Amino acid sequence: MAKGMNRQKKVPKKKGKTLKEKRALKREKKQ
Repeated sequence: MAKGMNRQKKVPKKKGKTLKEKRALKREKKQ
């Protein structure tokens, strides 16, 4: 069970990173 939870936690973390990168790209485009 613990291993499965760890895997599920790793997926959203990666998604968050991509979202942050997309936001940074939008900010750079605005500048």
